[in-house]
Amino acid sequence: MSRMSIRTPQQSAHPSTDAVAGGGVVDPAALAERAATLLEELRSRTPLVQSITNAVVTNFTANILLALGAAPAMVDIPTEAGPFARIASGVLINLGTPHAEPREAMLEAAAAAADAGTPWVLDPVAIGFLPVRTALASQLLDLRPTIVRGNASEIIALAGLGAGGRGVDATDTAESALDAARAIARRAGSVVAVSGPTDVITDGERVVRTSNGHVWLTAVTGGGCALGSVMAAFASLDDDRLVTTVAATTVYTIAAELAASESRGPGSFAIAFLDRLSTVDADTVRRMAVIA
Repeated sequence: MSRMSIRTPQQSAHPSTDAVAGGGVVDPAALAERAATLLEELRSRTPLVQSITNAVVTNFTANILLALGAAPAMVDIPTEAGPFARIASGVLINLGTPHAEPREAMLEAAAAAADAGTPWVLDPVAIGFLPVRTALASQLLDLRPTIVRGNASEIIALAGLGAGGRGVDATDTAESALDAARAIARRAGSVVAVSGPTDVITDGERVVRTSNGHVWLTAVTGGGCALGSVMAAFASLDDDRLVTTVAATTVYTIAAELAASESRGPGSFAIAFLDRLSTVDADTVRRMAVIA
C-alpha cells in the first residue's frame, strides 16, 4: 500500500474541536497536529490507566503504557475495581479471558467509571457465537462506554448484525463494519474504532480513517489489546474522544511502522515497538501521520 504522509504547519497546541473535526467534516492536517500535541500532553501528565484485561496480555499492556509515558494499574478484582475506576484517568475493559471474578469487576468498574465521568474503553474480544462474552459485552454496552474498539467482525456482532469472526480473527473488513460502528456509536454515545489495515473511527457522525501501522502488530500477542489501554490514556486528555482516539491510533501505529523498519520479524519487532513508543516524538507524528 502506498502512503502519503500529512505534513502540517505549526499550530496552536489546543486547536478547537471545530477546527479539528466538526460538523461532520474531517480536517486531516488538524487531526495530525492534535495527535502530536496530545502525545506531548500525555507525557507531561502521565495518566493513570486501569486495565481489566485478559490474562494473555497483562504484562505487554502494562509495558506499552509505561513505554508511552502513562502509568498502568491492573486493578481487576471486585470491590477494588469500582473505587479505582473513580480515581483513574481512564479505564480499559477487555473481554479476552472473561472468568467469573473479572466479569464482576468489569461491570463494577464500568458502572463506577460512567458515574464518575472517567473515560472507559470496551474491547469486545471474540464476541459473536461465544455466549458468555457476548452477553457480557451487551451488558457493558448498556453502560455507555466512551470508546469501543475491536476488529470488524466483533463490531458487527456487537451491533447485532453478525455472528462474529473466527475466534479473535476478523472475517470482515473495517469498511464493511462502518454501518455497525455508526449504529453502536449512536446507541451508546460512544466513539467506535474498527481495526484493520486502515482503521475506521466514528462517533456516529464524523468518520476518520488512519492508515499507519504494520502487519507485525497482528503477530504479537497483545498488539491489538494494548491499543485499548492507549486509547483510554489519550481519552483522559480531551473531551472530544473522536480526536483522542484518532491520536492514540496514530501514535501507536506510527511507532509500529518505525519498529518494523528496524526489525527482522515479530520477536525483534515486539522489543523495538516498546522502544519506539518511548521515543516517538511530536514532529515524527506530524511527518508520518496518514489520516483521511
